[in-house]
Amino acid sequence: MTRNKPSLKPTTASQPPPDAPRGIMARLRNYFLTGLIVAGPVAITFYLTWWFITWVDGLVRPFVPTDYRPETYLPFGIPGSGLVVAVVALTLLGFLTANLIGRTLVDLGEALLGRMPVVRAIYRGLKQVFETLFSGNGSSFRKVGLVEFPAPGMWSIVLISQVPGEEVAAKLPGQEDYISVFLPCAPNPTTGFFFYVPKSKIIEIEMNAEDAATLIMSAGVVQPGSDPQRKVAALAEAANAARVADGGPSHPEAAKAD
Repeated sequence: MTRNKPSLKPTTASQPPPDAPRGIMARLRNYFLTGLIVAGPVAITFYLTWWFITWVDGLVRPFVPTDYRPETYLPFGIPGSGLVVAVVALTLLGFLTANLIGRTLVDLGEALLGRMPVVRAIYRGLKQVFETLFSGNGSSFRKVGLVEFPAPGMWSIVLISQVPGEEVAAKLPGQEDYISVFLPCAPNPTTGFFFYVPKSKIIEIEMNAEDAATLIMSAGVVQPGSDPQRKVAALAEAANAARVADGGPSHPEAAKAD
């Protein structure tokens, strides 16, 4: 009896490994993500800045006489000229309001607005909001805390505001002190829920409002204290590992040496 010997098929050294295309695609994907992380925030920041400057220019330009506009003497317009005029005008308004005559005129204007039924409520509410946000000595939204919401065992980040007024505090149940908080929603932190909560139910954390807004907008992806450069470096290391697995040089210097 003769035994059939298994036929051995010669393997060619030029045949690529089966996971080579996968390594190339992983490397290209990491390169794309690295470029997106670097260019994305810069592009969005420039876009929002340009939009704000253009918006302010469009509001201020109709109030500037034609003889004082830069485009009257230049073949092109200067972006941001309206913003400069707005900043100077607001600074001059604040300077005039600080003296006795300006304060008197402001009081007369407020008294006139106070006699209008609908406008009175809008003006007083907006004035209180602007005084709280831009006074520089207010404590609203400078502290961040945790509140057990929306169910027991589930915690949400809130921005701590002011204590309730006497009218509201008198109607709140119990003898414990309450405080007003704002719970931002993800991914848009400008919307959310406003409610009163007992002070004992709030856990204050060492985090500023900007980090809290970033954490909410990213849905927990960007943690406070995380360095964006570390993420870029991590993607670069992943791309380098994919290059090594593909059989290529691990560093640009090695590529030059070859």
